[in-house]
Amino acid sequence: MTETPLVWRPSTGWEPAGGAGGALLAVDSWLVRDGRARGLDRHRQRFFTACAEAAGVPPERLWSFWRAVLDALPRQPGRWFPRVELSAGPESPDGPAGSLRLWVRPAPPQAADVQVWVPPTRDPRTVPRRKGPDLAALAGLRSAAARRSAQEALLLSRGGLILEAANASVLWWEGGRLCVPAPSLSILPGVTSAIIVERARQLGVPVVHRRRPPTQLNGREAWLVNALHGIRPVTRWREAPILAGPAHRAPAWQAWLDGLAEPLPDRPAAQDEVLAG
Repeated sequence: MTETPLVWRPSTGWEPAGGAGGALLAVDSWLVRDGRARGLDRHRQRFFTACAEAAGVPPERLWSFWRAVLDALPRQPGRWFPRVELSAGPESPDGPAGSLRLWVRPAPPQAADVQVWVPPTRDPRTVPRRKGPDLAALAGLRSAAARRSAQEALLLSRGGLILEAANASVLWWEGGRLCVPAPSLSILPGVTSAIIVERARQLGVPVVHRRRPPTQLNGREAWLVNALHGIRPVTRWREAPILAGPAHRAPAWQAWLDGLAEPLPDRPAAQDEVLAG
């Protein structure tokens, strides 16, 4: 496996990317652990929707790319964090403008909890409902958070309401109710948060949409959730008058979430030999 990006050409298959791609139009990533992944179809659907919205990529090209991605994912023991992306570029004979790429990257360590910086500025994203175009701005926020001994930065609306974190969705508990930001707010449709919300409803846990400033999370159990880490309870809010609440529910929910990973689909033996070589 390699951390060098591969570009997909329907006529020839995978080729090493010949340099930096253009502006990112759509991105998605997920965790592969010991040949298993969680919510893979959901990640595919989100990526396909983003590609169609951003560049009108036809479904048949996306499906061809996706089948090649599944074949290329590692099955051996270990943790990986693959990323698929559509980047802007000149029109090619293989499809519409832009290129479809795959990175097969070792996964960063999984974190059990998280400290979150609450910045004084508002959400810097230009395309908040599509992952990709604003990654550089979000990386800048996370770097600023790291300088404050935090691992994540909270994104707030112009009115100061909770949206999400730079790289995660935000969920919290009010009594026995699981709270999520109102869908009318500018938030990315999170795969992991959707899985958790569905489970809560199956269990009869009330799920409510809220428009809350961060101060109303004072003393409450709050989670950042994403594909890489699963559920990380917030243990400290940096530069905000908010006390993190005890994370009584998080361990059991994380154990349940870890159990959802399913084996990757089989691939032909010949394909294994090519990738291993």
